[in-house]
Amino acid sequence: MRRAERRYRSLVIDSQRWDGFEFRDDDIVISTPAKCGTTWMQMLCALLIFQTPDLPGRLTELSPWLDIQTEARDDVLATLEAQQHRRFIKTHTPLDGIPFDERVTYISVGRDPRDVAVSWDNHFQNMNLGVFLQARAAAVGIDDLEEVLPDGPPIPSADPRDRFWQWMDDDTAALNGISGLRGTLHHLSTFWAARGESNVALFHYADLQADLEGEFRALAGILGIEIDDNLVPALVDAAYFDSMRSRASELAPQVKVEGFWNDDNRFFHVGGSGQWEQFMAPGDAERYEKRVRGLAPPDLVAWAHAGKRALTSA
Repeated sequence: MRRAERRYRSLVIDSQRWDGFEFRDDDIVISTPAKCGTTWMQMLCALLIFQTPDLPGRLTELSPWLDIQTEARDDVLATLEAQQHRRFIKTHTPLDGIPFDERVTYISVGRDPRDVAVSWDNHFQNMNLGVFLQARAAAVGIDDLEEVLPDGPPIPSADPRDRFWQWMDDDTAALNGISGLRGTLHHLSTFWAARGESNVALFHYADLQADLEGEFRALAGILGIEIDDNLVPALVDAAYFDSMRSRASELAPQVKVEGFWNDDNRFFHVGGSGQWEQFMAPGDAERYEKRVRGLAPPDLVAWAHAGKRALTSA
């Protein structure tokens, strides 16, 4: 097993919580940038593992987030140790911040970063920060706040277009592995560089939208899970966005923390693509392209924006 190469730490996560974690032979690690389809991929894994839309618990408990700081690490480890089913663990830590074990399957999901920015804004607006901070204080304390927020908490603009561009222009996000254009592309780059490894898999939000059944079957193959064809229609139907939104109280992350979201259903906001166009004024397309080209190589940029379509048109 290869140890993590670097530590990612923020108000929300601390990748050091992976240190000493004991993997099992068939563990699955779902490591995605925020708002790129994490819960979607967790749901697909759950449907394959349990072979039924009627999951035996809330998704956030079946697929714990190991490095979130609103739960005591010992509690999360105890949950994972007690699980008898095949484990599928959530993280927003890039691949170089996680121990790398050849027995484990590592999965990431990409998404057009412009859609990620819109989804992140909805996510942040829907989160009850007071409840989040109370849960964090109870789990890990607050003595480190000056260290993780040396300049104090960022103050978002009241203008959604300004917030969109704040996300695009943030140069601190790659340090904490949470969000921002730089952080999102950095996270994907750690998987892009390792995509030739037999236990590393990359999916894309656009591909899931275009052919959910095909991607579901591809995931089953990657995980080595056999599935009865007669079950596939019901399982795939349970993974469509509207189906998941109708079960938000079961499927949204951290719903076990009462009041974590202002509205559980709003977590599954739209799930579409192209909403970012409303934030693009004349000249902004060139501004965005220049920014992206400075952060990632052309092949990764093309894939991040279009998934398989970029590879087939190359």
